[in-house]
Amino acid sequence: MAKRVAIVGAGVSGLASIKCCLEEGLEPTCFERSDDLGGLWRFTEHVEEGRASLYKSVVSNSCKEMSCYSDFPFPEDYPNYIPNSQFLEYLKMYANHFNLLKHIQFKTKVCSVTKCSDFTVSGQWEVVTMHEEKQESAIFDAVMVCTGFLTNPYLPLDSFPGINAFKGQYFHSRQYKNPDIFKDKRVLVIGMGNSGTDIAVEASHLAEKVFLSTTGGGWVISRIFDSGYPWDMVFMTRFQNMLRNSLPTPIVTWLMARKINNWLNHANYGLIPEDRTQLKEFVLNDELPGRIITGKVFIRPSIKEVKENSVMFNNTSKEEPIDIIVFATGYTFAFPFLDESVVKVEDGQASLYKYIFPAHLQKPTLAIIGLIKPLGSMIPTGETQARWAVRVLKGVNKLPPPSVMIEEINARRENKPSWFGLCYCKALQSDYITYIDELLTYINAKPKLFSMLLTDPHLALTVFFGPCSPYQFRLTGPGKWEGARNAIMTQWDRTFKVTKGRVVQESPSPFESFLKLFSFLALLVAIFLIFL
Repeated sequence: MAKRVAIVGAGVSGLASIKCCLEEGLEPTCFERSDDLGGLWRFTEHVEEGRASLYKSVVSNSCKEMSCYSDFPFPEDYPNYIPNSQFLEYLKMYANHFNLLKHIQFKTKVCSVTKCSDFTVSGQWEVVTMHEEKQESAIFDAVMVCTGFLTNPYLPLDSFPGINAFKGQYFHSRQYKNPDIFKDKRVLVIGMGNSGTDIAVEASHLAEKVFLSTTGGGWVISRIFDSGYPWDMVFMTRFQNMLRNSLPTPIVTWLMARKINNWLNHANYGLIPEDRTQLKEFVLNDELPGRIITGKVFIRPSIKEVKENSVMFNNTSKEEPIDIIVFATGYTFAFPFLDESVVKVEDGQASLYKYIFPAHLQKPTLAIIGLIKPLGSMIPTGETQARWAVRVLKGVNKLPPPSVMIEEINARRENKPSWFGLCYCKALQSDYITYIDELLTYINAKPKLFSMLLTDPHLALTVFFGPCSPYQFRLTGPGKWEGARNAIMTQWDRTFKVTKGRVVQESPSPFESFLKLFSFLALLVAIFLIFL
C-alpha cells in the first residue's frame, strides 16, 4: 500500500491530488518549482521556465458553477466567468480551507524521478529535487505528475518560408503579456485557437491593423448562450450528452453547426472549419465577430511566404506589410524528469491508460494527472482523475491486466470514428461527462439516477436535465459531500446573483402558467420514456 506520495506541481491538479491523498490517509509531499501555487492561473510579468504562462487579461472559458472543485464552490459574488486574478484567489482559498499549504515545498525543482532497484517488488521511486542550489533525494511509494501540457511552446518556423529574413518582431504567444507592444503596429497572429483569437482581439484595440491567419478554421462561440445563460451550463447536461451520443455523428455535427451558425454564420466571416466531421476545441470569444465586422480584425488563410517587412497569404498575390508576428501555434509536452522507458511521448500523446497510468509498469505507482483536453472544465476532470488514481495507488482499486490496458490505449491512438456522438480530432480530447462517469464508476461515486428518481425525484430531474456541475460527483461514494445536494439545487441562484443587479417585479401571466404546466407534463412523459 502506498504511503508517501510525491506530487509534482501545485497547480489545479496538484492541489486536488494533495487533498485526495489526505482524504485517503496518505502522506503527500508536493514539489513546486516557483514561489507560489496556482500553476497556469498565476500571472507574472515575465515568463518562468517550466511553468505555464498567461497574459494579463485571461478569463476562464468555463463558468464558475462548472469549473469549481466538486466540494468547494466559488464565492457567490464572483463573476460567472472569472479573471485569472480571482481564479488564483479561489485556489488559495481552497488550499487554506483544506490545509494543503504545509504539504507544499516551494522553489523546489524536480530533477529526476527514477525507479528504485527493487521496483518490481516495492513499486517505489527515487525523487531527486533541487532547492536553493542544494540537491536532495528521497524515496516515495508513489508519484503523481501534475505539470500540465502548456509549458513547451510549439514554434514550427520551418513551415514559414522566409521567416529568417523577416526584419520585424516575432514570438510565440507564450511570451505575450499585454497589448501595449501592438500600439500603431501592423500585426499578424498565426493560429486561431483561444489564445490566438484573444490576442488578435486585444491587439485590434491598439494596432493599426490586425490579421488573424488560420489554416483549418474553427468554431467560435460566445460565453453567453441562449437567453444569456453561461454556454457550458446549457451545453453540458446529461440529457443533451445522452442525446448527442445516441445520434449518428453526421446528424450531431450538422445540428451543432446549425446552432453555432445561428449566432454567427462562420462561412460569411471566413471562420468555418475545413473538417466539420471532427470536433476541434471550441474558440470562446465574445468580441471577435464585432472586431471583424468593424474592420479591426481581418481573417486570412495560411501563410505562403514571409518577406523582410511583409507576408503573402495563400490564394492571393498581394503582400501585406507586417511589423509583428505572433505564433499562437500551440504546445508540445514532455516529462524531462522521467525516463522515456517510464512515459514516452509520441505524436502529441502519451501511452496512458485512461489518460493516467502507464500500462507497462510492473507496479501501478505512477499517475499522470491533467494530461487531457475534455470538452469541459479541467478542474473537476483533474480532481476526478486524482480521486481514482489515489485509490489505485493506495491499493483499494485495481487496474486491469497490462494487455487489456494496452489494447485500449492503441484503440484510442487509432482514433477510429464510432459513427455516433461527437468525433474528436485530437487524441487528448474526450467526452467530458462520459469520461468523468467512467472514473466515478470505478470508485462507486457515479450518481445513481434511477434510485434517486424514486427517493428524491426533484434532485434526479435536476441532475439529469440541468447542468452537469461538479457537485454531482460528490453525491455518493467515497468523498461524499453533505453540501452537494444543496449546491446543485442552488446553482442557478449563484449564477444570477452577480448579474441581477436590478430586479423588476412582473405580474404572472395566465398563459405563461399554462405553458409551464404543459411543459411539466411533457417532461414527465419524456422521463417515463427514458427510464422505461
